[in-house]
Amino acid sequence: MKKKNVIKINNKDYTFAEGQTILEVAQKAGVDIPTFCNHPDFCAKGNCRVCVVDIKGMNKLQTSCTTLAKDGMEVVTNNAKVKKSRDLTIELLFAEHIEKCPTCVWRFQCKLLEAARKYKLKTTRFEDRKGTRTIYKFANAVEIDGTQCIDCRNCIDACSVFQEINYLELKGKGIHQEIVPSKKKGAHCILCGQCTLHCPVSAAQEQTSWEEVEKVINDKNKIVVAQFAPSIRVSIGEDFGLPYGKVVTEQLVAGLKALGFANVFDVNFGADVTTIVEASELLERVKNGGKMPMMTSCCPGWVNYVELFHPEFIPNLTTSRSPHIHLGGIIKTFWAEKMGVKAEDIVVVSIMPCTAKKYEVARREMMIGENHPVDYVLTTREFSFMMKKNGIDFAKLKKIKADNPLGEFSGAAAIYGGSGGVMESALRTAQFMACAGSKIKACDVRIDFKDVRGFSGLKEANVSIAGTKMRIAVVNGIRNVKHIVGRIDDYDYVEVMACPGGCIGGGGQPIPTTWEIRKKRVEALYALDKSKKVRKAHQNKEVKEVMDWIEKKGHEFGHSILHTKYRKRKGY
Repeated sequence: MKKKNVIKINNKDYTFAEGQTILEVAQKAGVDIPTFCNHPDFCAKGNCRVCVVDIKGMNKLQTSCTTLAKDGMEVVTNNAKVKKSRDLTIELLFAEHIEKCPTCVWRFQCKLLEAARKYKLKTTRFEDRKGTRTIYKFANAVEIDGTQCIDCRNCIDACSVFQEINYLELKGKGIHQEIVPSKKKGAHCILCGQCTLHCPVSAAQEQTSWEEVEKVINDKNKIVVAQFAPSIRVSIGEDFGLPYGKVVTEQLVAGLKALGFANVFDVNFGADVTTIVEASELLERVKNGGKMPMMTSCCPGWVNYVELFHPEFIPNLTTSRSPHIHLGGIIKTFWAEKMGVKAEDIVVVSIMPCTAKKYEVARREMMIGENHPVDYVLTTREFSFMMKKNGIDFAKLKKIKADNPLGEFSGAAAIYGGSGGVMESALRTAQFMACAGSKIKACDVRIDFKDVRGFSGLKEANVSIAGTKMRIAVVNGIRNVKHIVGRIDDYDYVEVMACPGGCIGGGGQPIPTTWEIRKKRVEALYALDKSKKVRKAHQNKEVKEVMDWIEKKGHEFGHSILHTKYRKRKGY
């Protein structure tokens, strides 16, 4: 009996599921079909036309990303007709893309350069036609470089469909079309960087800081310290051929040391600090009738959204600083005192999965006296580029532990990288604080709050903290904020992460990032949490030592290290 749903590609039979495109079938089977505009986060557009194939019975070549597989279909991906069209299209794309390879963080894995080498194409066959296009810079975080754009429109999909921010628009027609920032009243960029994460040619990209960081590393008068975020350890390995979700914490430390950083600290330590500060504030608001619901503020993309679109929520935001800001401040105070050095001689560089963090560190509200806690932010991609540029074989690095003090962390810190992680960490510690000194038998027992985990756009649950019932909500991806805006009073505690999946899907993460990849990254974080002997922030003895030191310095000093404020803004 003849099998159903069989498609022939290059004379080999492959089965497919209803609704799959030719490209999806080919990719699953390991058949190479190049593509630039296609991304599983979006509906297929067929804009780049590099993925064309020859289908028996059809006169014209078809884009494999938009053509559904049909039973009995016969497809050829590499005959003369296909090659002629594909090669010409790629050469024409080079005419749209001004090469800025020496400083481009995408240089070592550029799909355009890879295609040119693979198909032996001329990158200069056609004259560049976008050399005078504008480069649009958004604060100090993200930019859209019109001279490099190949018109795939992925950035528009990321901004408008994926995030529903609607800041990027298409202007003009035909060869004159251009991606531009919206001039509509009330339109703003939140600097989430999802446009950069989905751009195949780095036309949408982070505003890089690696050049400045390389210079300061060579400054003998400075102590240059690196710190890395929870999610980096499960994503950076992807850029070096390691499996998705592979935990590479100690290789990461080794890579930073190899680049010349004098000391390397783990932001997970800062996450434990953040958990304690946030849990304390939550209980204080509940006890003293503070503004409810309390909302997390670890995500700077979410903070930007509040300040620009919903300033009425500013009083709801926790005043707790984010983990890397907490740790940066501790490095320049507690650690500086221990080491006998001046804060102004220390340069702190954060390795982050996020583009919005670049703006966060520059805010005056984050300063401690005359010093910024963190001086530079490098995205995961920038860090990867620096290692490749310097010939560091990450996969072969010998493991090195993060520096101490400030090196220990709880399992609660590890899960900060996924949607729901901040809230779960805070709830673990809040239940302990609320129970302290009480006669409740079940005090400080619950560890796993699985209700807040997962990739649903909105997760809601009821929890009990020392007998106090709380209604909580976790928003996964900024587009899903719309589901709670009109009913904020339904909740007591709300977490929002601007990027889908949380920091593991941040705008500065490796490319590609898909839902399948996000899932593997976050699974690795929860496995790391489960493997830790200490899984609650308040049980971290090193954090307790730092918190006691801060308390002895007085309330005003402690507030400057641990808390911040936010304000209504009309722009950057």
